[in-house]
Amino acid sequence: MPKLWNETIEAHRRAVRDAILDTAAELVAEHGVRSVTMSQIAEQAGIGRATLYKYFPDVEAILLVWHDRQITEHLRLLAEVRDEADGAGEQLEAVLKAFAHISRASRGHHGTELAAFLHRDERVVRAQRQLHGMVRDLLAEGVQSGDFRGDVTPDELATYCLHALTAAAALPSEEAADRLVTVTLSGLRGAHVASADGNPSASEHRHDSHRARHRAH
Repeated sequence: MPKLWNETIEAHRRAVRDAILDTAAELVAEHGVRSVTMSQIAEQAGIGRATLYKYFPDVEAILLVWHDRQITEHLRLLAEVRDEADGAGEQLEAVLKAFAHISRASRGHHGTELAAFLHRDERVVRAQRQLHGMVRDLLAEGVQSGDFRGDVTPDELATYCLHALTAAAALPSEEAADRLVTVTLSGLRGAHVASADGNPSASEHRHDSHRARHRAH
């Protein structure tokens, strides 16, 4: 069989598969996991049931593949915005903004039957670890360059960031999500950025001297 013909068949299969994934996600978001059937998905996607079963055995299998596609795309986007920025400080800000926007865009799934089902997937745990590692590594670079505080470990700061920014799911606009990122970043820098070894910075010494003079008066 000619290569071009093979590529055409593969492209068609990908298109059918994507249509199935998108249709299933839309139906589940509207009706709930337990209410959606394979027949509904086939009808809505414009394919026969026999064709659908050639791709997936049941609704749960479809949703797991759909979620895996979402996770892969989100991680790709976060790596892309990181690589487009310069320096650990700008890279972290870009990653956190993208993560906040992703959290907000996914808010329809939070607290739902779909979310409960998907978060049993071990791929979620792996993706969370990968994201945590990305943020932690940028924070470690930022501590060394003096952009971020050094009195808290990068691992703890990464956990703080990601938990804080999941709140973006409840915010009314992207502008509000950006403001949440700004507040989160201010916590990473602290009132005064400590040195990488955890000792107070020159800025902190100045603040301490000012407080001492104020008490003397």
